[in-house]
Amino acid sequence: MKRLEGKNVLITGGSTGIGRSTAIRFADEGANVAINYHASETEAEITLGEAQGACSLIRERGCKGMLVQGDVANEEDVKRIFDEVLKAWGRIDVLINNAGIQAASPTHEMSMDAYDRVLAVNLRGAFLCSREAIRHFLDRGGGGVILNNTSVHETMPKPQYAPYAASKAGLGALGKTLALEYAGQGIRVNTVAPGAIRTPINREWAEDPEKKALVEGHIPLGRAGEPEEIAAVFAFLASDEAAYITGQTIYVDGGLTLCNDFRTPWSLGS
Repeated sequence: MKRLEGKNVLITGGSTGIGRSTAIRFADEGANVAINYHASETEAEITLGEAQGACSLIRERGCKGMLVQGDVANEEDVKRIFDEVLKAWGRIDVLINNAGIQAASPTHEMSMDAYDRVLAVNLRGAFLCSREAIRHFLDRGGGGVILNNTSVHETMPKPQYAPYAASKAGLGALGKTLALEYAGQGIRVNTVAPGAIRTPINREWAEDPEKKALVEGHIPLGRAGEPEEIAAVFAFLASDEAAYITGQTIYVDGGLTLCNDFRTPWSLGS
């Protein structure tokens, strides 16, 4: 039994990284997947092809995929994205706010343009998409699911990445607020907070053995995660198996938020 069979899912930033793996996993679970992308149509087309391949065994049951270009930080783009998906499919059942960027700089040297752009994509974009999804859910009735992709830096500081950490903390709070506000209308909102995951955005350390070892030294399970492991959690939270879960942040981080440096007691006392 495919847990998401017949569900219509919109994934922002779905052409690469965690979004790409999530699109493929949801298709494998039987969902129709709309992949939003901003920059690279080629990457988006490759992901769509892989997602359609994943659902090939149930294509006779109507499993579909589509690409929707747009910048989630732009209100008019977001409205158009939803209009295009709804025009094609009639309804959306699950929104995954996955689009995200980061900018690295000592805070005292960071430009406002860089700061504003990170907040615009990571937080404003998620708000705009969530608002449109909620409007649709309320209009058609029957509830719906919104899932956010944050980071362990929703709660853990990340020096030289101030706007990224701020946006992820804000997104976590936004998710909890929406979960409480719309629980009575059958709308569930949850957040997945990945740790160190081997994605293109982390290529700098993931492909450098020395840097990779340094990163993994902070992880109790001793390794970086794979995008497919995050996608699996999204699939669970979108399914009816998670029907009683809302307003939660699920950390998928190999124990990173446990603070590995405390594994050995600093002092046993006397």
